[in-house]
Amino acid sequence: MSAAEDRFDPNLRAMVARDLPRIAEIERSAYGYPWSPGIFRDCLLAGYTCLVIEDGGRVVAYAIMSVAAGEAHVLNVCVHAEARGRGFGRRLMCALIEQALDTAARRMFLEVRPSNAVARRLYDSLGFAEIGVRPRYYQAEVGREDAVVLCLEGAALALAGRS
Repeated sequence: MSAAEDRFDPNLRAMVARDLPRIAEIERSAYGYPWSPGIFRDCLLAGYTCLVIEDGGRVVAYAIMSVAAGEAHVLNVCVHAEARGRGFGRRLMCALIEQALDTAARRMFLEVRPSNAVARRLYDSLGFAEIGVRPRYYQAEVGREDAVVLCLEGAALALAGRS
């Protein structure tokens, strides 16, 4: 494959500081209440697992996860609207699961809006199970929206890491 062709193959890699302006742009376009650029910078500085997918030399998706005390917590996963439907969310989640397993995490948690049907289907397909609800967790256009808490643990985590 030539260098020009390789340049258009989606590339999963670690997030670096120079990615932050593009990540903030994607975040603002995807969410009514986006993370600030400072939050992303702090995640990098804290040593969290921070990944991006580049397509055509441009960041189109990202994910952030913290790991501590045998538990992984997915903090943010986002795919630019123009890049959705191409499996980038699944690719990021599988990479996060592999990283969690590499750090000996025994369980993996995340929160998702009940209204985010696409994400809910992805997490369900990976084996995540609903374990609770955080009432009024997310800001919404009117009031607040609950968060569904999902967990992948034990054998399910190991099995998802092999897919």
